[in-house]
Amino acid sequence: MTTPIPLSQLTTLRTGAAPERMLDATTTASLIEALREVWARHEEWFVLGGGSNLFVGDEPFEGTVIRVLTTGISLIPSPHPGRMRVRVQAGHNWDDLVAYTVEQGLAGIEAMSGIPGTVGAAPVQNVGAYGQEIQETLVEVELIDESTGEVSTVPASELGLGFRTSVLKHHYDSVPLRHAVILSVTLDLAEVGAAGRVVRGEQLRRALGLTGEEAVPLAWVRSEILRIRASKGMLLDDADADTSSAGSFFQNLIVSETVANQLPPECPRWPVAPDLDTVTVIPLEAYDGQVPAAPAVRSEVKVSAGWLIENSGISKGFRLPRSRAGISTKHALALTNRGGATAGELAELARYIQARVHSEFGLLLQPEPVLVGVEL
Repeated sequence: MTTPIPLSQLTTLRTGAAPERMLDATTTASLIEALREVWARHEEWFVLGGGSNLFVGDEPFEGTVIRVLTTGISLIPSPHPGRMRVRVQAGHNWDDLVAYTVEQGLAGIEAMSGIPGTVGAAPVQNVGAYGQEIQETLVEVELIDESTGEVSTVPASELGLGFRTSVLKHHYDSVPLRHAVILSVTLDLAEVGAAGRVVRGEQLRRALGLTGEEAVPLAWVRSEILRIRASKGMLLDDADADTSSAGSFFQNLIVSETVANQLPPECPRWPVAPDLDTVTVIPLEAYDGQVPAAPAVRSEVKVSAGWLIENSGISKGFRLPRSRAGISTKHALALTNRGGATAGELAELARYIQARVHSEFGLLLQPEPVLVGVEL
């Protein structure tokens, strides 16, 4: 048992009192032991990695917080030519992993440089940036199920990965579809070496200012992404209050093409690629020689939550009267703790933003962080 530390010291939003109990798990074996112990007592609990995607309330958490401090990377041959698999322990720092893969000439997660948090949290919310998501390279996770206490290896296809979600994520006002904790993550990355590769994604090309088809080094992509994130206050810096946040507090919205067309044309948007590989299965006894027409593909569009916020009349740096919570001065999507703000103050600001955007555009912004002891 560890002496409980105030969660305001362990989360990037700087809120939360010390919980009733706290356990530190530095090895996979101790993490499994701690989880089974807590589950056997049927008490409230949650795991804490980097604390960068967590919004904790002001009242002490009446349960156990398990800190995931496991680290380690191992390389595994991939069954696919020109690729390498990387297995990483859940508590390993995510950006340290990205830096390692770039140094090794392994491509696939370089656009996610600078994202705070731990590797184990990445599949839970299908972490992504600039059009690159972990689901593109994720092979499998090793996890332990709360219902059985058993450890198993689960392929990525069974995690229900979607836009910033999975079956493991505790969404606002709902519970996970599968109650489990990730122990390790395995990625399958392209071996491109020092030469790098041609960047294809529209969002990433736009962010990097690329127009040609030449290959660019992974190290250059990483350094540019870090520069961009720093300019938006999205790299942790104790001297900069703009970084005392949970990153993007609200998710970009996925809406139908019809809804997107009703928004002002200047609202940034990106098409969400439909699944074009669907298979139609016709029972043999029902087959009459005719193949039915393929159903119409429902087009979806991702729209910028940051643009919606700024164009609902809320500018960067906005604060409610007498509040110590405010919008970042650099990035409209980040709610920040300007120094000593309570969770109540941050929640009040979040509700105000939701109300303004809904009033102006008829869309309800959804919070991205996991909320513990907080209501919006």
